[in-house]
Amino acid sequence: MPDATGLELYAQEIGEAVPNSSLGTEFHRGRATLNVAPPRVHGVLEQLRGKGYTFLASLHGVDYYPEEPRLGVLYELLDFKRVDRISVKVRVHTEDPRILTVTDIWRGANHQEREAFDMFGVIFDGHPDPRRILMPEDYDGYPQRRDFPVGGEPVLFTFNEEQNYGQWQ
Repeated sequence: MPDATGLELYAQEIGEAVPNSSLGTEFHRGRATLNVAPPRVHGVLEQLRGKGYTFLASLHGVDYYPEEPRLGVLYELLDFKRVDRISVKVRVHTEDPRILTVTDIWRGANHQEREAFDMFGVIFDGHPDPRRILMPEDYDGYPQRRDFPVGGEPVLFTFNEEQNYGQWQ
C-alpha cells in the first residue's frame, strides 16, 4: 500500500498524465485515496490500471447528505503483484450526477454501476445496459439516498396472507 508520500507521488504522476484530475489525496488509517474530478475519473482509472491496479474490487455509491457535492462513487482497486490497494473517490451534484462508465476498463463494473444508479441515481454515461438492477423499472426514487422516506412498502407475511390479499389487488 502506498504510504502518504507515495500517494502524493502517484497523484502528481497521474496529474501530469491526466491534467486537472486531482482534487486532493487522503491517507487515513493506512488507506490511500485519490479524490478526482468527475470528468477525469475515467482517465485516472486507466492510468492506475496501467500502474498495476488491474482488479476493481468494488465500486459503490455514497450519499454525503447534507454536504455538496452530495453523491459519490468510490472505486477500490487492487494490485495483486505488489499486494497493494488504492481508492479513487469522485463526487457529483444531484442536479447532474453523471460519470463516465468504466465498463470498457473493467467488465465487472457493469452490475456495480447499475446498482449505484439504482440505489443513488448516479448516471454512468456510455454504460452498455443502464437499466435498474434491484428495483422495478418504474420505481420512483433512489432508496439508498439519505433523504429517502423511511417506511417503504408494507410487507405481506404468510401468517395473515389471506386476510391481506384483498388489499393488494
